[in-house]
Amino acid sequence: MLPPTAIPADQRRLLKLFQRLGTKERRSLLDFADFLAQRERPEAARADLAVPQPKPFVRPEQETVIGAIKRLKARFFMLDSAPMLEQTASLMAAHVVQGRPAKEVIDDLEALFEEQYQRIAGDPRD
Repeated sequence: MLPPTAIPADQRRLLKLFQRLGTKERRSLLDFADFLAQRERPEAARADLAVPQPKPFVRPEQETVIGAIKRLKARFFMLDSAPMLEQTASLMAAHVVQGRPAKEVIDDLEALFEEQYQRIAGDPRD
């Protein structure tokens, strides 16, 4: 590791601030830094920032909608679920309140998570 004086002052300040943040805030800061790097040099940043592959979870034959949401969050661990909250809640309500079959809702949830993943990873079909 470099001695503290070898690290520029702005980087030391950023590191101190980073160390004071909680896990979610650290992730947000890193996401923002990734965004800025892509904006500055889109080609180089994209090459440097490989999006992790989803974890291989097999869909159980008998699965609840809540179980599916938990499985999909674990499978797509790299996604921020906040942007999908409204759609996820709407699908859950369609199942609980309107009686929509769990299998159909789970199919839609899987499509939602896959779409979000393709959005950040870059759809190879583009």
